[in-house]
Amino acid sequence: MQRIRLRYTKRGRLRFTSHRDFQRAFERALRRAAVPMAYSAGFTPHPRVSYANAAPTGTASEAEYLEIALSERRDPAELMADLDTSLPDGLDIVEAVEARTPDFADQLAASRWELRLDGVDPADARAAVASFLAAETVEVRRETKKGLRTFDARTAVVSLEAGSDGLDGRPCAILRLVVRHLTPAVRPDDVLSGLRATADLAPPVPAAVTRLAQGPLDEETGTVTDPFAPDRDAALAASSTAAGQQAAAAPGTAGQ
Repeated sequence: MQRIRLRYTKRGRLRFTSHRDFQRAFERALRRAAVPMAYSAGFTPHPRVSYANAAPTGTASEAEYLEIALSERRDPAELMADLDTSLPDGLDIVEAVEARTPDFADQLAASRWELRLDGVDPADARAAVASFLAAETVEVRRETKKGLRTFDARTAVVSLEAGSDGLDGRPCAILRLVVRHLTPAVRPDDVLSGLRATADLAPPVPAAVTRLAQGPLDEETGTVTDPFAPDRDAALAASSTAAGQQAAAAPGTAGQ
């Protein structure tokens, strides 16, 4: 059984699709692309698809991930192209690798986000960010499946900075942040709640939120790195080993 890991995006109006909507669209794409899926056992077999840390509904993303199991080997690049053609514009498969390492979900330790705050003066946003980062804890409340919960939004934030888009004369602040994936998960709207609590920053319209990356967190630099890098390194090592074995076994090479 071959496992393929895919990175996909949610862009434009498709950011409003829920995770369940995407699951349905993706399973239809698997059938249209005639992907040789492996299926679960039991009375109601399902295609073996593992989704990892999906972004909230209404959030755009350049870095969503999933893994599929195949009953026959396929070239990852060809599979990516076939699936991307079978999905609607805005849900795009942009990267594929063969899984060669275990525990992929553990690789997704942090996310890098961008928040566009229309109607917010960048200077006010910078002052609010300074207040948020200066606080030891920032308690926020959110309704969860287990009811209303109170938790610290400050601990999860690795970095947070404010800037401006500079495109027109209207006030618009841009927030860029890196957030660790903790339990409970701290989402961009929780950070906005924290900015409201610490500095009374309240955007007049909902923020436009985009996840730019997710993957391992480099603790020294505070950056989010590529979660597919270990699979690529393992594939390169396997290729080098195979090439060396072929060269050693080739006739007429002994003693050269």
